[in-house]
Amino acid sequence: MPRSVPRSDPLTVEVVELIATIVARYHEEYEAVAARHSLTGAQAKLLALLSRESLPMRQIAQRLKCEPSNVTGIVDRLETRGLVERRPAPDDRRVKLAAATEAGRETAQLLRAELDFAREPLAALSQDERTVLRDLLRRMVGESPV
Repeated sequence: MPRSVPRSDPLTVEVVELIATIVARYHEEYEAVAARHSLTGAQAKLLALLSRESLPMRQIAQRLKCEPSNVTGIVDRLETRGLVERRPAPDDRRVKLAAATEAGRETAQLLRAELDFAREPLAALSQDERTVLRDLLRRMVGESPV
């Protein structure tokens, strides 16, 4: 059973503030990179997700933690730009999947390549330090280490 850490523990407060700073800086850069490709941050995130796998709208909404109606609008805009397409699910033709087109996958790859923020600070860490950090983060989010 995990130990409970007091909320006022100075080390915990500092760690939480550092994590918040990293997250804020990441989102700031993600939005800027997306804007360079005339995308919103939400569009870029959805495109990144779909570049890895085709998904039904409901699953997209669950993964992005937003309403399905919002996903529909984002997919509509990306579809208009030729970055995403809707197709029937192979196992149930009543279900529509959203999938990145070739242009969408290329754009997602460009977006990933342009995100420097995370790479620069991580480059200062050794391979062993990055492995420890990864394992600690996985543990924090409830995943088991590889």
